[in-house]
Amino acid sequence: MRVALVVPGGVDRSGEYRVIPALLALIGRLALQHDVQVFALRQGARADSWDLAGARVHNIGLPYTRLRALWALYNAHRSSRFDLVHAIWSGSCGLVAVTAAKILGVPSLIHIGGGELVCLPEIGYGGSLRWRSRVREKQVLRAASVVTAASAPVIQALRQLGVTAQRVALGVDLCAWPPREPRLRRQGACARLIHVASLNRVKDQQTLLFALAELAKSGTRFEMDIVGEDTLGGEVQALAHRLGIAGSINFRGFVPQRHLRALVAAADLMIMSSRHEAGPIVMLEAAAVGVPTVGTAVGHILEWAPIAARCVPVGDAAALACAIGTLLGDEEQRLRMAHEALRRATREDADHTARRFQALYDGLAAAR
Repeated sequence: MRVALVVPGGVDRSGEYRVIPALLALIGRLALQHDVQVFALRQGARADSWDLAGARVHNIGLPYTRLRALWALYNAHRSSRFDLVHAIWSGSCGLVAVTAAKILGVPSLIHIGGGELVCLPEIGYGGSLRWRSRVREKQVLRAASVVTAASAPVIQALRQLGVTAQRVALGVDLCAWPPREPRLRRQGACARLIHVASLNRVKDQQTLLFALAELAKSGTRFEMDIVGEDTLGGEVQALAHRLGIAGSINFRGFVPQRHLRALVAAADLMIMSSRHEAGPIVMLEAAAVGVPTVGTAVGHILEWAPIAARCVPVGDAAALACAIGTLLGDEEQRLRMAHEALRRATREDADHTARRFQALYDGLAAAR
């Protein structure tokens, strides 16, 4: 098949910076069987193209990105016909994919993997902040041949829009994250915690730091690695100083995947404080190396709780601190949770994701 894959970005020519590793893993696996042409709407401002993970990437550039993307898809189709158009994430990607598919007379798929359906006006986040966006999103999703979503909570949100979706998690590349059995914590040792996410409002590091401050007050000794690009201009670091916990936190900034695995594998718990997640993929990466997650009730965290993860209400720092402390104090339970998380992450890895999408491609081809 010839597949047009529409993505917002995450496919930088470096293959290491400004990329989404799970997306690259999917592209690489699809490219083993298909001619995959990737159309990146916002990888950079200039139109350009390059080879990556066995596929050809076409960066659309500015301005008039959606119109330029449609023109690029149309021209590529004229030179060699596409069999389908697949958007990873909806919003602009979904709109371009569905419109192009209608013009070209081929099926379309949309995968919901982010905040396309979310409305969080207090932090200005979500693809459904404006009523026009909500109406457009509903129309786009209903026009797609197939809709998939990363986790059960997102499928439930789609059901409320009258859209039927299939669950396809963006799995971990086990070549980059070789599975490792959970390790036993040394009794009385300082707890190793890790949080991997860009510093921004939706990841809600404020709640994370308040939870860590509560944990410190309870007498729990910990060292926290916070990994991710700072988009808040030092605001989170300043809060850590005000709360008196800066000495227990390492702000590491962006860390490439080749170094991240060692940091995650050394942790006892992955901690997530997000207001919204369709995944998160970092939870699956942590699970693959034997590290369970404690976090807010979003995405896979809610989906896996209470057997393979521990979840608390969004924004509840006290509950998050309590959940972390309780699990650190019960090594038997932490290991049971870690083993089940490992089983789930390896069962739905990147190979599984590619097979699920392949089955959908085959079904659309047979229907035609």
